[in-house]
Amino acid sequence: MTRKSEKKKPEKPSEPEVTAPEAAAAAEPVPEAVAVETPEPGAGARTEIETLKKELADLKEKMLYLQADYQNYRKRTLKDIADARMLGITSTLDPFLRVFDFLGMARTAAEKSDNVEAIRQGVEMIIQEYVKAFEDLGVRKQDSMHKPFDPEWQEAVGQEPSETVPEGHVIKEWTAAYRIGDRLLRPAKVVVSTGSPMPEAPAPETGKIDE
Repeated sequence: MTRKSEKKKPEKPSEPEVTAPEAAAAAEPVPEAVAVETPEPGAGARTEIETLKKELADLKEKMLYLQADYQNYRKRTLKDIADARMLGITSTLDPFLRVFDFLGMARTAAEKSDNVEAIRQGVEMIIQEYVKAFEDLGVRKQDSMHKPFDPEWQEAVGQEPSETVPEGHVIKEWTAAYRIGDRLLRPAKVVVSTGSPMPEAPAPETGKIDE
């Protein structure tokens, strides 16, 4: 007897093999995502920039104030210097204006008079006014006559022998020296003595020619 052919059941598709790591991963529970609040990106940097801008603005304002103060100080200093210079000029010229007035009066008197003595007295009065003007300014004359030559405040313009003035002493004074305080305004121009003149050598005697 022939067996009836058995109908074959369809085979199920084979499932892919699962590796051990994959199985372990599948067995572990997946943690839930936790929301974390983070600061807005760049917020700290913007705050620092704003702070620096404010500091820069403050520094610029301070610099403008300093520049204004310096300009005002510079103007005041220049004005003080100009005022001091003008005061010095006026203080110096004031006594010499009186001398100039006396010179004008002396010239007028000389034109109207032939009196030499009166003219001499007028000139003497003018000289005294000059001396007073110098004294008011603190200027004093330094005499050189018959004193030892000193190159610190004297300038030798020549030398001459002298029977009365020792060697190295001033025998003539062309222009006087003047000082203001300890400062030399002008050196004296002098002639210095070389001492007693050397005796002249006697002239050689000429022999007489016998006739």
